[in-house]
Amino acid sequence: MIETLITYLVLGSVAGVVAGLFGIGGGLLIVPVLIFSFTAQAMPEAVVTHAAVATSLATIVVTSISSVLAHNKRGAVRFDQFKPLAVGVAVGAMVGVWIADQLTGDNLQIIFGIFACMVAVQMAFDLKPRQGNSTPENLELGVAGSVIGGASSIFGIGGGTLTVPYLTARGSDMREAVGTSAAVGLPIALFSALAYIWAGQDAAGMPAYSVGYIYLPAFVGIAIASSQFARVGAKLAHSLPQKHLKKIFAIFLMVIGVRFLLINLMGLA
Repeated sequence: MIETLITYLVLGSVAGVVAGLFGIGGGLLIVPVLIFSFTAQAMPEAVVTHAAVATSLATIVVTSISSVLAHNKRGAVRFDQFKPLAVGVAVGAMVGVWIADQLTGDNLQIIFGIFACMVAVQMAFDLKPRQGNSTPENLELGVAGSVIGGASSIFGIGGGTLTVPYLTARGSDMREAVGTSAAVGLPIALFSALAYIWAGQDAAGMPAYSVGYIYLPAFVGIAIASSQFARVGAKLAHSLPQKHLKKIFAIFLMVIGVRFLLINLMGLA
């Protein structure tokens, strides 16, 4: 048990540094590593991917709180946009979990693999939308929130990869887009985690110390370490060649994404 907790403390540390360094959610790193880790622990294949996604989202609940407070302190959260986004996110997250629960672990890995490859391309070529001029209405924000919440609950991420480009394209400057996205990440993670607890309460094969699909030793270790080490990553972002590091991380994501696709589409290990 101690060795297991240490493993997840290390994973949380790395995820925290990556999140702080690149300004992306740690879920893109946490989910694939948890899949490999849970598989190595002989967790049944039927629940491995669902447990990885659910546990990742549970850790984001903890880590996003400090991020929200920090951005709000700097006045970077647009609460007029946050409120309708949060309503849509809550609905979308629960629908997304329902969809994920209907999928097999293999199909869930295929979807994550495609998403990882898309993010890898975006990071490698630094693709960003141009800042728009129009301001979205509440109805549009609610619909956008439901889509972002649904996708995030399936991928196990806080939604920043999707929310920031959307808000930027719809008129927010980058500072406000990042701050509002951080705030939106909290309800995404919270409602998704609660839904995964409910959906996984009768899941066969979940190990001891689990609540629904959430594996508590991994949750505790990652949540404790990632929230602390995100600060380290933020400091390193100002001293390391971030452009080159982004390309390296993009290659990592591409390898992970392609591996999931090869394994699940072609049966290659």
